[in-house]
Amino acid sequence: MVANRILDEISGKLSQVFADSPAGEVEKNVRAALQSAFARLDLVTREEFDVQQQVLLRTREKLERLEAVVAGLEKQAGLGGGQTPPAP
Repeated sequence: MVANRILDEISGKLSQVFADSPAGEVEKNVRAALQSAFARLDLVTREEFDVQQQVLLRTREKLERLEAVVAGLEKQAGLGGGQTPPAP
């Protein structure tokens, strides 16, 4: 426990030293440049990606169900096996 507290204190002091030094300014500038670059890119958040992934999964499942229904209707109409329907 004492070792963890000492490491935390050292880490805090080092962070403060870097924040007050030119290295802290460099870090802030690099961070700002990266944020600006990412803002220009067409990126989505992980949450948005996961939502769209679920939408795609549901759409695929629905498509498979509809394909099965169409295949059943084609079979009932005697159109199975890739035959074209008779002209009306």
